Amino acid sequence: MKYILILNGPNLNLLGQREPDIYGTATLCDIIASLGEAFPQTALRHVQSNHEGAVIDAIQQHGLDPDCLGIVLNAGAFTHYSYAIADAIAAVKAPVVEVHMSNVQAREEFRRRSVIAPVCRGSIAGFGADSYRLAVEAILRF
Repeated sequence: MKYILILNGPNLNLLGQREPDIYGTATLCDIIASLGEAFPQTALRHVQSNHEGAVIDAIQQHGLDPDCLGIVLNAGAFTHYSYAIADAIAAVKAPVVEVHMSNVQAREEFRRRSVIAPVCRGSIAGFGADSYRLAVEAILRF
């Protein structure tokens, strides 16, 4: 069965508690559930890890799976320095859409640079939980 992977990196398990003025009050479970409701005809899988190697493993496993239509990736802080994750994205066939809930360009300087953006199909930022929905819509149009 064809599916889309929703992949979340470090600290995203704390959504709903972590800086709600920036990230909102929806939990990661709320976001995944709302995606299921918005895309009932699309199989979604979800992985969250605070460990860089586990994120890389998920990109490799799912990104090379011919049934994976694409990966929605919120790499969290790994976005800004993980060349290993960038290399994993570059090595797989599935398109990867980079997602950020906040407008990273309006935040601290270190958040304004993404080392994964050049190897992603596109980037969506600043629309809160809707950033995930927009990324799924994009993948379904590829």
